Amino acid sequence: MLAQFIPREFLAVAFDSGGVTTGPMTVPFIMAMGVGIASIRSDGDAESDSFGLVALCSVGPILAVMLMSLIYPSKGAYTPVDIPTAETSKDLFLLFVRSIPHYLLEVARALFPIMAFFYLFQLFKLKLKRQSVARITVGFFYTFFGLVLFLTGANVGFMPVGTMIGRELGALPYNWIVVPIGMIIGYFIVAAEPAVHVLNRQVYEMTSGAIPKKALSFTLSIGVALSVGLSMLKVVADIPIMYFLIPGYAIALLLTFFVPPIFTAIAFDSGGVASGPMTATFLLPMSIGLCVACGGDVVSGAFGVVAMVAMTPLITIQILGLIFKLKSRHTAEQTTPDALDTLIFDMEDSE
Repeated sequence: MLAQFIPREFLAVAFDSGGVTTGPMTVPFIMAMGVGIASIRSDGDAESDSFGLVALCSVGPILAVMLMSLIYPSKGAYTPVDIPTAETSKDLFLLFVRSIPHYLLEVARALFPIMAFFYLFQLFKLKLKRQSVARITVGFFYTFFGLVLFLTGANVGFMPVGTMIGRELGALPYNWIVVPIGMIIGYFIVAAEPAVHVLNRQVYEMTSGAIPKKALSFTLSIGVALSVGLSMLKVVADIPIMYFLIPGYAIALLLTFFVPPIFTAIAFDSGGVASGPMTATFLLPMSIGLCVACGGDVVSGAFGVVAMVAMTPLITIQILGLIFKLKSRHTAEQTTPDALDTLIFDMEDSE
């Protein structure tokens, strides 16, 4: 209902924000917290309820941006991205070095509240052993420096490359070629998402290996490939994003009535997990560069790729759950008491 009153150019940005905010900082911490809280319960729904927190964290930013668009209805103007140039390797090295202090401060601001919360909890409640505290502290330092290096590389080098590729493909007379190229990139980019590996591990541990990592990764790759292809088609053909999101979420919600609850929870989590830093730092700039080359409106046309990536895994993971459900039912039918009696009878005759 709220979407009816939101300007078209803000809808794509709002849905993109839901996927962008569930990145490598939020996903591991929130998922681990959900698993920990669910572990204190002994009922049958605890396993499926341990997933789904990432999906809920995506809803807040979407609503916040929509409400902000009602308060600040100004559309604004797009400022072209300046692609940095470096004539020598020394200039390239200095380009990265000069950007590191900015991201050191940015990551420190993000990690400090989490570290402070842990140490206060450790002081008054947890009382973990020194070895455990030391291991967690080392983990904080690894996370800190890893995020600094990642953000520096993504913002200084990765995003300009995505913009350049989008511009070059969009300038071609057969710019439709960006659709299959985008699908190929989307299929392989899932393997580079840090949060995807966290999700695979959590699902594997919580289900005791019943849901294989390869099956989940392959299904996510298929979903992201479809979403990126549709996103590139949206930009080239200038199709409003709601023409994709409304049918997509309708299918996802319909599947919830036929799929085991744990697959539904995993599916809605996987949407936020797949739309992580790799999507935001490469596919979104690529979409912007493509939209500029095609002469479209950047705000309403280019944005939406993150939202599309967050939507399609909801469908593909639940289809995987439906396949698991049908296979389990088929296996159960083959192992009925009558079938077991027949098998035993045949074995006795053979002896």
